[in-house]
Amino acid sequence: MAGHFEATPGGGAAVALDEVEISILRSLAVQLLELIGPGDTPAEGEDPLAALFTEGPSKPPSDPALARLFPDAYGGPDGSAPQEKSVEELRELSAEFRRFTENDLRSRKREDALAVVRTLDALSPAGGGGAVLTLTADECRSWLGSLNDLRLTIGTRLEVSDEDEGEDGSLYRLPDSDPRKPMVMAYLWLGALQETLVESLMP
Repeated sequence: MAGHFEATPGGGAAVALDEVEISILRSLAVQLLELIGPGDTPAEGEDPLAALFTEGPSKPPSDPALARLFPDAYGGPDGSAPQEKSVEELRELSAEFRRFTENDLRSRKREDALAVVRTLDALSPAGGGGAVLTLTADECRSWLGSLNDLRLTIGTRLEVSDEDEGEDGSLYRLPDSDPRKPMVMAYLWLGALQETLVESLMP
């Protein structure tokens, strides 16, 4: 179990983490929360249901990492743009979609990151400072979402490409003197955790 997730009865998963790994994961999740932002909370006396119909932003975030977490729905790098639409029409469609979806998406990403922090804080370290993290099925889904968000964020900061990630890619050949090395190691480690968590949830 050390270093990778394994399935547990009831659709959950477990992984053994040492004290340093717990600290790194918690720190990254907290930084992700700070990046996403606190979100809007209803003012005193305000109808909470009204917040459900509050429009979000219409423009993509200026921070590249946030823009990766909250991409335009149309005309993005995945080629999802309808070919018959003009650039201006695509921009308007993306703005409309963003207004009505980004607040909910931010809330979901925030809840996922909070779930990571809470489950780590609930650990009872064993001898040597390590512990076994055991997640329920719902917690696994939150962890998957947050691990993905963390990798997208770090990958954007590192300007990682698909070629960099291959077994022969440049990420695996960085010298120890490269200042990016610690973040690259965290990026690759998060990818391994994400991969084994997905595998543990497969029937």
